[in-house]
Amino acid sequence: MRFALLGSGSEGNALVVQVGATTLLMDCGFSVTETLTRLARLGLCAEQFNGILVTHEHSDHIAGVARLARKFNLPVWMTHGTARFQQHAFADIRVHELNPHQAFSINDIEVQPILVPHDAGEPVQYTFSDGAHKLGVLTDTGHATAHIQTLLSGCAALVLECNHDAEMLLNGRYPASLKQRVGGRLGHLNNQQSADLLAGLDNTRLQHIVAAHLSQQNNRSELAVSALSQVLNCEREWVAVADQKLGLDWREIA
Repeated sequence: MRFALLGSGSEGNALVVQVGATTLLMDCGFSVTETLTRLARLGLCAEQFNGILVTHEHSDHIAGVARLARKFNLPVWMTHGTARFQQHAFADIRVHELNPHQAFSINDIEVQPILVPHDAGEPVQYTFSDGAHKLGVLTDTGHATAHIQTLLSGCAALVLECNHDAEMLLNGRYPASLKQRVGGRLGHLNNQQSADLLAGLDNTRLQHIVAAHLSQQNNRSELAVSALSQVLNCEREWVAVADQKLGLDWREIA
């Protein structure tokens, strides 16, 4: 099992997970051309994919999904709450409405949706499993819940939102309304909230930790790395950061 990110942040998000001959894309906030360029960096082409999983309808996660799915005849999975905002855009695409409370399999990969508090129709995040190891992905979440904590415990790899530093957001240039949205209970996790969530998980199997969805204006990678590394009592170099432009290269889970 392995995973990589094409990019992570407000300008576009996409994650790839691969088990055997099964390759899935989670979200796609990039144009088709940009997506193919980023896939090529990972040695991939779109024809290899078995489908696309959507977390929610915000453009940095869904903007490129319909065009990519249409061009390469890929099925798409999303919640009913997300699909109802996308009826026109996905009218000619194979859309599977998933049950956010129920795990399901796509070939070699078991997918577990995770309902999250975020300002969208019916947003989810996901864990992916090959039967032996689990990858957990959590971004675009306003606060941690017991449900999230339960489903992310015991992961071998975690991609965890560290969107902003609370003090940088407070003192930054965003208008007050946007500060309230980003920092609110339906917004995004800050560094300390992510660290607190991480501290409450079973991390005994953890092989990879990735700080993701960092704000370019309201965070710095060293702050996110510091927060997570302190919880894990690990070297700072062990905490990876997903970049907006370069994403994150393949990480193997063994």
